[in-house]
Amino acid sequence: MGAMLTRWRTRDVVLAVLSVLLAVVLLGHRLIPDVGGFGTALDSFLPWLGLVVVPLLLLAAVLRTKLGALAVLVPVLAWAVLFVPTLVSGGDGGRAGLRVVTQNLGGSMSATSALAKSGADLIAVQERTGGTPALDREHPYTAIVGTVGLWSRYPVADVRRLDLAQGWPRALRATVSTPDGPVSVYVVHLASIRIGESDGRDRALSELAALVDADPASRALVLGDFNTASTDRRFDSLTTTLTEARTGFGFTWPAGFPLTRPDHVLSRGFTSAGDSVLPSTGSDHRAVQVDLASG
Repeated sequence: MGAMLTRWRTRDVVLAVLSVLLAVVLLGHRLIPDVGGFGTALDSFLPWLGLVVVPLLLLAAVLRTKLGALAVLVPVLAWAVLFVPTLVSGGDGGRAGLRVVTQNLGGSMSATSALAKSGADLIAVQERTGGTPALDREHPYTAIVGTVGLWSRYPVADVRRLDLAQGWPRALRATVSTPDGPVSVYVVHLASIRIGESDGRDRALSELAALVDADPASRALVLGDFNTASTDRRFDSLTTTLTEARTGFGFTWPAGFPLTRPDHVLSRGFTSAGDSVLPSTGSDHRAVQVDLASG
């Protein structure tokens, strides 16, 4: 009997330790050293870590340990604290005054036809490699720097090329004169992250956050492919003054079976009236569409 009790207690302890470790990683993921880009990758795919709960529950069922099953509830609660607010949040239902769409085209210019049909007032694209007749017809005002661009129904002025410490032009800032007043619009495509190579992206995030913080405009939009998710430990530098419009996870990459969301619409001076991820159109990213009302 004593040996049996010891064996059951050992099983409970093992499951409890594994469960607590999973909860600690979920809640403290930003404290894990970002060695070789591992920490950033963990941040970007963090919601999927909740799937580890499934084998833990199966293990508890196989071992027939009720205490072990209770221990698995710890990471479940940790996951819920992190992501349930995102899943249940939504637009405030107000009247939308501005629809914006952003997509990394991945060189697939055919995707622009779907963007043109979205009814967007502002369309931001990244990895533009050719002409955009579909966008030009409905959006006569443009700002283009390198492979990023902005198409607008409203006049665009004060277009500036932004380097963002990337060494080549993949970002811009422009002023759009909407019916409700001027808006500072940033279109960005930050550096890609590869194992051991995240410094460029990190510098670009810092540069972008500093520029937006210094922008005196009361209304601002930052659109584009950030090559990282909002759970990234460095993303907070942007969300201190900007708000992301998003309902649910809204994964956008890869388009065939999205696993994370590197594409974002951040705003200041607006409230979200609704948002969605558009169907795949040939690019390796799906487009993000957001309806905004002046806040």
